[in-house]
Amino acid sequence: MPLEPASRDFLAQLAEAGGPAVDHWTPAIARMSDLILAGLSGPGPAVGSVRSLELDGKGGKFRVRVLKPEGEPKAVLVYFHGGGWVVGDIDLQYDHVGRRLANLTGSTVVMVNYRKAPEHPFPIAIEDSYVALNWAAEHTAELASEGVPLIVAGDSAGGNISAVMTLWARDKAGPKIDYQVLVYPVTDCDVNTASYLAPENQLLLDRDAMIWFWDHYLGHEKVRKHPDASPLRAESHAGLPPALVYVAEYDPLHDEGVAYAKALEAAGVTVTFAVAEGQMHAYFQMAKLLPGYDDGMQLVAGHINSFVAAFDKEPDPCATTT
Repeated sequence: MPLEPASRDFLAQLAEAGGPAVDHWTPAIARMSDLILAGLSGPGPAVGSVRSLELDGKGGKFRVRVLKPEGEPKAVLVYFHGGGWVVGDIDLQYDHVGRRLANLTGSTVVMVNYRKAPEHPFPIAIEDSYVALNWAAEHTAELASEGVPLIVAGDSAGGNISAVMTLWARDKAGPKIDYQVLVYPVTDCDVNTASYLAPENQLLLDRDAMIWFWDHYLGHEKVRKHPDASPLRAESHAGLPPALVYVAEYDPLHDEGVAYAKALEAAGVTVTFAVAEGQMHAYFQMAKLLPGYDDGMQLVAGHINSFVAAFDKEPDPCATTT
């Protein structure tokens, strides 16, 4: 279907405002856009409780925010935000995303403010994220209750981090991740796929902008092919948790999201694949700006809720029968 009208209007407003493309900005200027978009979206909904704390990463600290819903949490969801590993944080638009997910899923959401490139280049973002994942797993009883599912989720660069977390957890004998949600994830460093080159996909995020993000995050092109940066290139995707892979129709990252869903499925992983038709990259963070935000939240929450409901009904292998 065509690009939906609200997205077309939003892009037209940006074009009328003028200014250079993202790939001509400095990281500091690019980060100012978060303030503008957060102002347009407004504050997120109230949740049961909010707690912020610092965790110790390698060579420095980073923050996490714990958003608890009203009532007894049904799961622990660790969320890694998007922004090309350079922009985005848990204080602005993504606070809105976390609060909405907490309320829609009845889960405790742990928002991870991993340190950003270029000041903190690869692999600091994933190292911070793994610390946060382990912290959440170790504090499950405090965050929700013992035995609830542990879920990782993220969009764009955060989807990349979520995918890497499942590989690390498997290969490093880390926490058992029960479910993964990947929203238009970065899964590969190849910027010459059909969706990267398609003229109709050069919208809010285009090929040049993604090259700019990659250059700030990981300048060495050979290293970009490592699975810690490009999880599509992992030797094996077997043994990874069930996944929801949710891509945008008009997005340079579309094809690598499709490829990752196929790679998981080929490895025997249960995969649900969905396309946000008529949507461009970044719709999932555009609260009160694009209809794809509300639709996306409902779709993701619906799949999480279905998984959690089925998880609760699984028989206890330690239970005795008479």
